[in-house]
Amino acid sequence: MELLHILNTLGIALLLLLLGDFIATFVYHVPEHVFGRYHSIVHHSPNRSFVSYAWRKHCPQALLPGFLGALPYLIWVPLLWLLSPLGTVIGLLLAELHVIWRHQFAPGYRTPKGLKILCRWCCITTPERHRLHHRNANLAFGDVFTFYGQPAQHWLTFLRQLKRQWA
Repeated sequence: MELLHILNTLGIALLLLLLGDFIATFVYHVPEHVFGRYHSIVHHSPNRSFVSYAWRKHCPQALLPGFLGALPYLIWVPLLWLLSPLGTVIGLLLAELHVIWRHQFAPGYRTPKGLKILCRWCCITTPERHRLHHRNANLAFGDVFTFYGQPAQHWLTFLRQLKRQWA
């Protein structure tokens, strides 16, 4: 029975990451690159803090994209909490730890080889891959999972064509 509980907890954590990253990528992140303003100005700059930008520029509306980046994970909490509170908390913690880890842009930082292999095998975005996205906003979508990258690029192309048609 204990093994079933552990598997349920880990499954809910993984489900939260999969669903959150899907919504974050296709409903928030890619559309923000096409229609938004503050994500590109703030998050893709050397100082990626929405709070700092909002404070320095007296622009409280710049906080909204920062919140919208977390919302795709938070919307699943009420549902997943019913299935496993611990799994939900673990999923949220893993999501936040991954945000911190993937933004390791120190010039000398390299993901350890064994961890890099594990991440590649599990389709998890490494800081090196995420750095590619910050250098070229048309590449390497999928905040947590790399398999969202290719479909996201097609979605980006479609949304840009849609924006041109509206203009």
